[in-house]
Amino acid sequence: MAFRANQQLRDDIWDYRYKSSAPAAPEPENIVSLAAPPAPRNDGVTALDLVHQAAEIFKGMENHARETEARAKAVCEDLADKLRLAETQKDAAEQARREVVNELNGKLQDVSRALQQAQSRIMGAEERTVAAEFRAQAAEAKLYRANQELAAVEEAIRKRLL
Repeated sequence: MAFRANQQLRDDIWDYRYKSSAPAAPEPENIVSLAAPPAPRNDGVTALDLVHQAAEIFKGMENHARETEARAKAVCEDLADKLRLAETQKDAAEQARREVVNELNGKLQDVSRALQQAQSRIMGAEERTVAAEFRAQAAEAKLYRANQELAAVEEAIRKRLL
C-alpha cells in the first residue's frame, strides 16, 4: 500500500513539473492524436489524496517505530535477566570461594597444630637421646675405669702369686 502511494505521489509530481510546464507542441492538422485528452484536474482531490498518502506513510513509520521499540524493550529485558543471572552466579561463586577459603584455613590450622606437636615430640626425643648419650658415655667411662681397676687387680694378683 505504501509503495503504491509513493508511486502515485512521484507520478503526480512528475506530471506537475514536466507536463504542465512544457509548451505544447502544435499538432499538425493531418495527424490524429490518439492520446486521451487530459482529464480535468481537481486540485482539492489531489491534495486530499496526498494528505491521505502522507498519513499512511506516517502511520507505517509509527508502526515501525513501535515494533523497533518493542524489540528494544525485549532485548533490554533479556539482557537484564541475563545480568541478574550473572550476578546470582557471581554471588554463588563468591560464597563457594569463601567456604573453600574458610575450610582451607581450618585445615591449615590443624596442620600447624600437628606440626607444632611433632616438633615438640622431636625436641623431647632429641633431649632424651642426648641424655642417653651422656649416660652411655658415663657408663663407658665407668666401664673403662672398672676395666683398668680389674687389670690392676689382676696384675697385683699375678705379682703376688707368681
